[in-house]
Amino acid sequence: MLDFHLLATFVIIGVTIIAYASERFSMEAVSVAALSAVLLVFGLFPYASSDGVDLTPAKLLAGFSDPALVTIIALLIVGQGLFATDAIDGPARTFSKLGGASGRRTIFLVILAAAGMSAFLNNTPVVVIFIPILTVIAAQRQYAGFKVFMPLSFMCILGGMTTLIGSSTNLIAAGVAQEYGVIVSFFDLTGMGLILAAVGSLYVLFIMPAMMKERSQGMARGHSTQGAQFIGEIPIAPGHPFIGLQSRAGMFPGINDLTPRLMHRRDVPILPPFEDITLSAGDTLVVTGTRQAFSRALAHGSAIADSDDAALGTDMADETIESSRPGPDYHLVEVVIAPGSRFAGRTIQLSGIRARYGVSVFGVQRKSRMARMPLSEIRLEPGDTLLLGGNYEQILQLRGDHDLLLLEHSAEPVPQTRKAAIAFAIFLAIIVLSAFEILPIVVSAVAGAGLMMAFGCLTIYQAARAFDRQVFLLVGSSIALATAMQSTGGASLIADMTVKALDGASVPVVLSVLFLVMACMTNVLSNNATAVLFIPIALGIAARLGVPPEAFVAAVIFAANTSFATPIGYQTNLLVMGPGHYSFRDYLKAGLPLVAIIWLTFSFIAPWYYAL
Repeated sequence: MLDFHLLATFVIIGVTIIAYASERFSMEAVSVAALSAVLLVFGLFPYASSDGVDLTPAKLLAGFSDPALVTIIALLIVGQGLFATDAIDGPARTFSKLGGASGRRTIFLVILAAAGMSAFLNNTPVVVIFIPILTVIAAQRQYAGFKVFMPLSFMCILGGMTTLIGSSTNLIAAGVAQEYGVIVSFFDLTGMGLILAAVGSLYVLFIMPAMMKERSQGMARGHSTQGAQFIGEIPIAPGHPFIGLQSRAGMFPGINDLTPRLMHRRDVPILPPFEDITLSAGDTLVVTGTRQAFSRALAHGSAIADSDDAALGTDMADETIESSRPGPDYHLVEVVIAPGSRFAGRTIQLSGIRARYGVSVFGVQRKSRMARMPLSEIRLEPGDTLLLGGNYEQILQLRGDHDLLLLEHSAEPVPQTRKAAIAFAIFLAIIVLSAFEILPIVVSAVAGAGLMMAFGCLTIYQAARAFDRQVFLLVGSSIALATAMQSTGGASLIADMTVKALDGASVPVVLSVLFLVMACMTNVLSNNATAVLFIPIALGIAARLGVPPEAFVAAVIFAANTSFATPIGYQTNLLVMGPGHYSFRDYLKAGLPLVAIIWLTFSFIAPWYYAL
């Protein structure tokens, strides 16, 4: 009869997985409920293992300080620093040229490159490298992010199966096997690994994206507002980077992303097309562009003027240029003029918005057609959307205001482009130190996150926004359940039952069933724990059957790597969970078929490949 603690652990794990998959409850709620249940069981009914070691609440909660979890949180902060400085924009544009005009081909080639690198670098740093690159490419090519990041993780896991150093699981399993006298060299996994990776990649690249559907309201909202055009001003003051730009074909080619609609020279309006005009100090350009375009202009010091600066003209040129590069806490946000607002009917210049709230008005968007005129002279109407700039504390003060309706989801920090080189250097140092095992990745990641904040690449608040509570609670509660299962003998029980069930079966059947059991367990336990647990078992079975042990060691390594069906199966799955806006059910839906494909491929090919 099963021990009470073991039975209770199995029940909690089963109910938790069902609750995650059903999506009737939030992931945070299920994680907290599972953690509470396991703490209550072992708190009310203390458990001691056969060697007298108690399973205390401290051991169950140790998962919240697990190095893998700390690494992921730190890497999320580092990634936020890359985006906050636009540090990855240049490399992303370089990669984006690989596929020509086709966004799908570009994504395809980049993911293949990542998979190839995973064979010779640990796959976790490779995913860390390519997440920000693919984020920018997907945004540039308007390619759905949810079709990008899970394939990236899965392809890097498949690539990591082909050499000894491709995954930490491979190294750990090889180390345990070496203790039993079985040596796994660098390319021993390559032949079978390439076959599994090739078959799996056909599914990941061509079938899986069509199975996945976007359900994130946040992503849909972001795409829907991406093309909204605002009208604003650029005063060309002495020292401005646009001085000397010459018009070509009626436009100014050096003004990226912003479209000039009107030019004022000595109070004389000039309408496009602009013929034979060279920009000089004292000119003012009325431009239109998206919020992202205004944000980039501010980040690069293009001196987008707010309404008050525009009214002052260019007398304060030096001060304007100096202040045109905002700090890391400076955000752009959208607000809507409410019906009955006190600002309705006023010009932006005389509205007093800056004096009252401390924020600057950089642009205005109107649903109906708006005449071309200087920003300061535009008369506000209910329903107009204003583009405001200010520190985050100033923006928060707009909450609950009845005159300006804050669209809080639109708040984004202005990229700190002057810090891009620093941010990229920190990121590169993390990759090099971890890839060549100079420092553990948890050490380099935490140090990198600290340096990002120390050098002003992002603020404490931005770092806090990068913290993903779903990942934090999911990993912490899952490790608690895995600890309970191992401590109560649940994992050993499954292994023993598998061995007994295979008694008398043929070698191919034994190898196939053993692979399937390990593939299932690696998605609940950690893949490293699965490898350590089953290497001795697999070697014992091989000795009893009188067959070479290499096939069984390879089965353990490949099966432990098939962690596709849950986000907790492997670090890379957790890393892409936030960028792809995936749910637990998404991993089950997309990952279970891949687990089955790898299992069936190994089951049919391995007996021939290893001459069993």
